[in-house]
Amino acid sequence: MVMSRRLPRRALSLCVLLTGVLTGALTRATSPAHAHADPPRPHAAERGPAGLFQESTTARLQTDGSLSDVVGLSKSNIWAVGQEDVWEAWQNRSVITHWDGGTWTELGIRNDASNAGHLRSVAAASPREIWAVGEGHDGLPYVVRGDGSVFDRVSVPELGSGDWLGGVAAVPGRMVAVGGRAGKTLVATSTAKGWTAVQGKAKGMLYGVALTRKGDGWAVGDDGTEPLIMRLAGNTWKPVTAPSVAGGFLRDVSMEGPKKAVAVGGIYHDDGKISPLVLTWNGKRWRQVPVPDRYAELYGVTGDGKGHFWVSGYDPEHPGEAYLLRGAGSAWRLVRGETPTRPRTMRLQAVTHVGDLTMAVGHVVDANDHYTDVIERFQPNTAKAGGSTAKTTGAPAER
Repeated sequence: MVMSRRLPRRALSLCVLLTGVLTGALTRATSPAHAHADPPRPHAAERGPAGLFQESTTARLQTDGSLSDVVGLSKSNIWAVGQEDVWEAWQNRSVITHWDGGTWTELGIRNDASNAGHLRSVAAASPREIWAVGEGHDGLPYVVRGDGSVFDRVSVPELGSGDWLGGVAAVPGRMVAVGGRAGKTLVATSTAKGWTAVQGKAKGMLYGVALTRKGDGWAVGDDGTEPLIMRLAGNTWKPVTAPSVAGGFLRDVSMEGPKKAVAVGGIYHDDGKISPLVLTWNGKRWRQVPVPDRYAELYGVTGDGKGHFWVSGYDPEHPGEAYLLRGAGSAWRLVRGETPTRPRTMRLQAVTHVGDLTMAVGHVVDANDHYTDVIERFQPNTAKAGGSTAKTTGAPAER
């Protein structure tokens, strides 16, 4: 069974919120997050056998909350992380919340009651081994481990002030967190033998990482000008050739074995606009594939274990609608949520897929710049769901 950060998936999803700008860790961060009313639910409408039922919900975080990442072990065992009070750079607090199939419940961090940090990424090696990473108000990387009932901040002597972690992946026996150190890539690994933290030789930052039980792994980011991809070979991470895309960057990666992986991100243009970037791995090389939209921001990606992938993000031409892509190979379909009745901006920072459920998390921002966490659930129209039917466009996914 393939496992990645989100058990069948995980990779990063970067909550490109304010924190990247405030800490200086992200030189080209995209914009924020959230709104203060529950996103409206659309009306149910059948759109044929390919339709998807959609439901908008919220974990009801406190003031100005946002969810950065999500990992699903089953439809009744899903973890998400993020932060509250996103506008308060030195007072915002991390959030760990759990979905049991009916209710979202927040859990604290036992040896850090203040939860004084910003969690960006979450991974599950098993139901009793959950990891999350981000940054603390003390200037150190924030690493958290839990057994499903309690969580603790983990002290990692190999990490120091100025180190930055953006993504985490975990399988039984190994956890890998990626980020940057002094302008170069950083890979921190925890095994039964202890911790290691390796700084890369070339400049760059890593934002997403994925692992399998068999020891395969990918990490993605950028070197400031083009996409950056590293591969796990044995116990060593080595750069591999990525498509040359000027202004390109990668924020997340998902893999299903050694011959199938998808990495997502964007391409910065001189006018400030961002084009979506999707790269696929076929076991021999990475290649860029076309996607339906000319401009969109892609944040997270997950696989369904059957060769198909889901991508979450944001469409500036339809800012108030949930935005996802689903597909495989070079064929991708656009999935949109309900058109809102009030002005808002929705960003889906991460996505996971378990069973027939696809769940994306992020935030909406209302006209007053208030943030509200948002959770979008998608299921086939044959499933019992209480939301509306999502709108899908684009070429059908390859079978």
